[in-house]
Amino acid sequence: MQRLLLILGCLFLAAAAAWPWLKRLPFGRLPGDVHIVRDGFSFYFPITTCILVSLLLSVLVWLLRR
Repeated sequence: MQRLLLILGCLFLAAAAAWPWLKRLPFGRLPGDVHIVRDGFSFYFPITTCILVSLLLSVLVWLLRR
């Protein structure tokens, strides 16, 4: 558990350091993401982005467990 937390912490630090470049990626604006704008109301649900991130994390965990 300690090893996992240390690895996750290092990954979060690396992502924070690379944020200026990462924010240019199209995640969160993929086709299939729901964005509804009405008068005085805005709703955004990145369903496609969530599915893609889930798949990537599942593959990563599967590779690390092998």
